[in-house]
Amino acid sequence: MKLTDFKVLTFDCYGTLIDWESGIFNALKPLIEKAGYGNRSRNDILENYAKHESDQQLLTPALAYPVLLSVVYRRLANEWSVGVTDEEANTFGASVPDWPAFPDSVEALQYLKQHYKLVILSNIDRLSFRSSNVRLGVEFDAVYTAQDVGSYKPNPRNFAYMLGRLSRDFGFKKEDILHTAQSLFHDHAPANDFGLAGAWIDRRHADQGWGATMPPPGTPKFNFRFNSMIELAEAHKAALEA
Repeated sequence: MKLTDFKVLTFDCYGTLIDWESGIFNALKPLIEKAGYGNRSRNDILENYAKHESDQQLLTPALAYPVLLSVVYRRLANEWSVGVTDEEANTFGASVPDWPAFPDSVEALQYLKQHYKLVILSNIDRLSFRSSNVRLGVEFDAVYTAQDVGSYKPNPRNFAYMLGRLSRDFGFKKEDILHTAQSLFHDHAPANDFGLAGAWIDRRHADQGWGATMPPPGTPKFNFRFNSMIELAEAHKAALEA
């Protein structure tokens, strides 16, 4: 199997292209300070966050992502015995446009756009993604969100929706698609169930723990592994030259 075998790259955005862990952690700083948790590690905070986000996504799968983030903020505040205002919770919920892109995302995407259709499959709403899309500096060929599907990954409905749309709208089959993502929990585990090839962008290769994602069930498989998007782009260049 070679990178040049595929026609479509389907992406998780947050964690793969957008540095959501930095975005989340920075937006949580007022709450962390209020709770007196400044001495807790970033990874510990993010793992705490991940449990609440994952649980809330199961409880309210149709809830728009900014509203869900506000609920998660309140859940964390309650666990940490801190009182918060509606404004504070809503400010966190509206923080997605402030989340930065990884430094290599724009260059890698602009290169890959020359060789693939680029598609987003994200646990986000369309309005929030619009701001992130500006940061990424490329026009995606299709964008499928949790808002469109009415559920959050790793729910298989999201992958079924994406595959149905790619088949209907573009005529692509599963073997044309390489699912490209950081999260083993949200993306690679369910992608395995659909028989999709995968490229793991291991953004957390230098970190311990799971960060802002839950541990995956079992041991998800993937066909390629890179530490960054630019590594994927360079590997594609090498495959073309070979």
